[in-house]
Amino acid sequence: LFAIFAFATCGGYSGELRLSVDCANKSESDLSIDIAFAYPFRLHQVNFEVPTCEGKRRENLSLIGDFSSSAEFFVTIAVFAFLYSLAATVVYIFFQNQYRENNRGPLIDFIVTVVFSFLWLVSSSAWAKGLSDVKIATDPDEVLLLMSACKHQSNKCLPVRSPVMSSLNTSVVFGYLNFILWAGNIWFVFKETGWHSSAQRHPPDSMEKQPSGYNQGGYNQDSYGPTGGYNQPGSYGQVDEYGQSQSYGQSGPTSFANQM
Repeated sequence: LFAIFAFATCGGYSGELRLSVDCANKSESDLSIDIAFAYPFRLHQVNFEVPTCEGKRRENLSLIGDFSSSAEFFVTIAVFAFLYSLAATVVYIFFQNQYRENNRGPLIDFIVTVVFSFLWLVSSSAWAKGLSDVKIATDPDEVLLLMSACKHQSNKCLPVRSPVMSSLNTSVVFGYLNFILWAGNIWFVFKETGWHSSAQRHPPDSMEKQPSGYNQGGYNQDSYGPTGGYNQPGSYGQVDEYGQSQSYGQSGPTSFANQM
């Protein structure tokens, strides 16, 4: 869903700016010069005609710059991320057993997620820079500087309308949101891999040695009686030793009476 918003707000953009050239000779003026441009922002191919304020002659100009590389790179990453997310969702739901077989599926998923996280960061940063250049190249004040008629003080050149860039700004925001989303998903995909499972199945050696040392100490040998035979078989469960006055009947109560 985030990938759709990213490439839709950028790839479907079209904008327009309007200029006004008021010549000293009013008959030569053009008060509504519309310049339209769109994705992929090859602005040097956007041509428009403006008056020269020298008779009826008009000059053919074009905007400056080609920013298609960063824009197309951004849209391409967004489209492929959408397709992979769609395919991964189908695999998660309908092919879970094949996905976990030989741990190959989680490893491929982990590597692709890391790659897409990096590509989202690079493409979003490149497109943010490209968008900044597009805004400068389509600024009406900058475009007016290209006109020869605007170099004479007798003629009045004014910007009428600037292009709306809100959707392009939104595309950059969605680009960085996609980077955060994919980077955060790296941990969840890593938990599905064999690397995370093997780390949990094999704890450190110090933790394995602790229980053996705990049971081998004097806890079961010397702590419950002076003879050390409380847990030894045949001392407590035999009837003949249990009934003797010197082993259990006298030593236990006598010790208790002394303590009282």
